[in-house]
Amino acid sequence: MYTPNSNIILPADPDTIIWKYIDLSKFLDLLLAKKMFMSRSDKFEDQYEGTFSEPTYEEIKKIAIDKPEFIDFYKSHRKNVVISSWHINEYESFAMWQIFTKNNEGLAIQSTLGRLQKALESEDRIQQYIGEVNYIDYKKEHIPFDDFFFPFLFKRKSFQYEKEIRVISDVTPLNLSVNDGIKIHIDIHELIEKIYIHPKSENWYKKLVLELMNRLDFGFEIEKSDLESDILI
Repeated sequence: MYTPNSNIILPADPDTIIWKYIDLSKFLDLLLAKKMFMSRSDKFEDQYEGTFSEPTYEEIKKIAIDKPEFIDFYKSHRKNVVISSWHINEYESFAMWQIFTKNNEGLAIQSTLGRLQKALESEDRIQQYIGEVNYIDYKKEHIPFDDFFFPFLFKRKSFQYEKEIRVISDVTPLNLSVNDGIKIHIDIHELIEKIYIHPKSENWYKKLVLELMNRLDFGFEIEKSDLESDILI
């Protein structure tokens, strides 16, 4: 279930709008399984994921002189931390469509921070924490390490276009071998407020999505993308 953490920064407004851009197969897997996939932190494309900035690493090396297991713990810990990434934005993002979908196909789930928190209450095996990602200069700025999740809530400034909020879990208590990630239980009706179809998708694709939603009888509100609105001249 979702567990508040006073150390982790989070937008104060529960109505903060968040998005996830995914392909149709992953969306259907979410609906049918009623489980949300969380990726293993060291499997992300960014090799710095879950690591430290240079000033912080220099500080950790000093600690490791007397406690050599300190660095080893952080290295192994990355394999047990799983993440689900969401995008904070009041509106659709053209860039997110481009990055996270292919061939002009895909969907965007619109939710809110409050809905996400409530949706996670159906998972009782492990605790989930939600935090907003900080974008810093890894050569100059410090990443605190008094909380095990802090390294996973900082990224390089090159990624600040992501405007990311994250669901983070430590699966160590489950005592399992995590390959690419795990799936956790989630209340999809609480999670999903609206669905948007890729603005550049073909008509057959839009009809397919509408027919699937109708046959599966989930009753989600499907919105026309603002990016495909008719021009006024």
